[in-house]
Order: sequence, then structure tokens, then C-alpha cells
Amino acid sequence: MMPTLSVLVVPLFLLLVAALKSFGINQEYERAVVFRLGRVKEPKGPGWYWLIPVVDRAVKVDMRTITLALDTQETVTRDGVAVRVNAVLWFRATNPTRVITVVEAWQRAVLQAAETGLRDTIGQADLDQLLKDRVVINERLMGMLAKAVEQWGVAVDAVELKDLDIPENMQRAIAREAEAIREKRARIIKAEGENEAAAKLAEAAAMIGSSAGALELRRLQTLSEIGAEHNSTVIAMLPVELLEAAKALAVRRD
Repeated sequence: MMPTLSVLVVPLFLLLVAALKSFGINQEYERAVVFRLGRVKEPKGPGWYWLIPVVDRAVKVDMRTITLALDTQETVTRDGVAVRVNAVLWFRATNPTRVITVVEAWQRAVLQAAETGLRDTIGQADLDQLLKDRVVINERLMGMLAKAVEQWGVAVDAVELKDLDIPENMQRAIAREAEAIREKRARIIKAEGENEAAAKLAEAAAMIGSSAGALELRRLQTLSEIGAEHNSTVIAMLPVELLEAAKALAVRRD
């Protein structure tokens, strides 16, 4: 009887092990793509699920956003400047079935597509655009990459240029250009100030010259300012009417 019992225990134990292995558990952020005899079935969501032993095989896909830093790429801009640039990429799987069945090693494939797209985008831009319009470059790269990986069941959340290295001679040229622009701006501001001051002085002179009383008051104010400075020099200022009368008298005598 003992040999018969041992013969039954072994198959029951193997059956129990197979049954336990037939159960799977997915986390909230995981999906399981099930293959039944080689044909893909509907992916299993979070929680536990059951697989037919030997017949079914499950491949898990992480649906969370993945962050990857692209390797530094050496390329040439449209205006012929050699640059070294890298970027950061955020992407995630949106269709677990296509991620497994359409492309092999989907994360590595996205990384390769991003590095290629980065070189192409830099090659289509000028150096000034890279320095001043980072947002435009990021949007252009993101659009190009999103279109390439959409067929794989992958969505690109964001991509941003991180570091941009340019040759030292170009750095010195950019610094000289920036200094020249600042100097030009300072000269323009100074010229505008002098022009405005001259216009105000001309307006004040015209206003004072149109009124004899205002001109006389201005003379008296000037005398008071000179006296306030304790100056030993005495300046006598005669009214314009007196000077004009003296000039007319001299003409009559002639």
C-alpha cells in the first residue's frame, strides 16, 4: 500500500506546483501580454490572473513613465558649427500588446530613435537657434520622435536638450558679439537722453524768450545763485530794454 501512496503523492505534488505557477499577479502599473500556443491574447490588467499550464506564457510590461538620459552626440549645425549635445527623454508604453509584438527590446529601440532624432534636429538648426530657441528645438525633436515611436505603442511625454558644448573660439566670438550689442545699446540710450534734453532746453529757451518778464526773472535768479556761492566776482546784468535804448540812441547820433 505504501508504494501505491507514494506513486499518487508525486503526481499530486507536481500538479499543485503547476497550479501555483499558473497564477500571476500584476502591480497597478503592470500589464501582462498573454500568448496562448503562440497567439497573443488580451493583456491582463492589475491584480491576479490565471494561466493554462504549458499552454499560456505571459510577458509583463511596465506602464510607468521612463526617464532616459541620451548619450552625448557630436554633430554639425546647419551653419557648419561642430557641437556636442545631449538630452533627457520621458516616455511610456501605451499599448502593451504592440510594445511586445511589434518591436524587440522596445526601450532600447526608443533610445536609438531618440539619439538619431537628436542628431537630425541639431543638423537642421543654426547655432543661434540652439542658443536662443531651446523650446522650439525641443518641440521639433519631440514631434519627430513621437511620430517614429507611435507605431510601437509608445508615447513621448517630453524631451529636452540638457547640455550644449561649442568650440572655445565660438564662445569667444559670442562673448564679443554680446559685448558689442551692450555697448551699442548704451550709446543709443545716451544719444536718446541727450536728444531729449536738447529738446527740453530748446523748448524752455523759446518759452523764456517769448516773455520779457520771464527773461528778467531768469536773470534775477541767476544773480541770486551766484551770490549764494560766495563768489568775489561781481556781475552786473542790465535789462534788455536799457541795452536796446542805448543802441537806438547811438544810431541816432551817427
